[in-house]
Amino acid sequence: MSRIGLYAGSFDPPTLGHLWVIRQGAEIFDELVIAVAVNPDKHPMLTQAERQEALQAMVAEVQGCVRVVCMKHLFLVDFARELGASFLLRGVRNALDFEYEKNMARMNERMAPGLRTLFLMPPGDLEAVSSSMVRSLVGLPSWESKVASCVHPAVLESMKRAYDRKEGVYDLLG
Repeated sequence: MSRIGLYAGSFDPPTLGHLWVIRQGAEIFDELVIAVAVNPDKHPMLTQAERQEALQAMVAEVQGCVRVVCMKHLFLVDFARELGASFLLRGVRNALDFEYEKNMARMNERMAPGLRTLFLMPPGDLEAVSSSMVRSLVGLPSWESKVASCVHPAVLESMKRAYDRKEGVYDLLG
């Protein structure tokens, strides 16, 4: 039986930290499914399709069986069950991330006994890289060069298009 891992998130935008987790997951699991989720409480910079496209460009260089899908409005545990995944993959950068993810893992375990969560901690140079931090740079002077050190080139291009689409005004508080 193959071990399927599910790595779900909003990925707005996908960062090099996400790519690190994906590479590790591709080594651990027989198949890694990356699910681009929609969070109704967030106002994304990139559309779900743009995030999926950017992730597909990122994983093209990853060894292993990795695929990117869009997740509909299902509970994560239901989506994992639908895919046949037995593991949820989560990246944790710090203690705050860990506390949040631990609580989510406990709730997921209650709803789907047997579905395990695997936490991975990225290397120190990626610890401060988060999607919200990257989004906060958009619109600042020479933001593209600052963001380029945090995201894959395909992601940067998607972000530039999204910024241009907003005619140079991006609601950073949204």
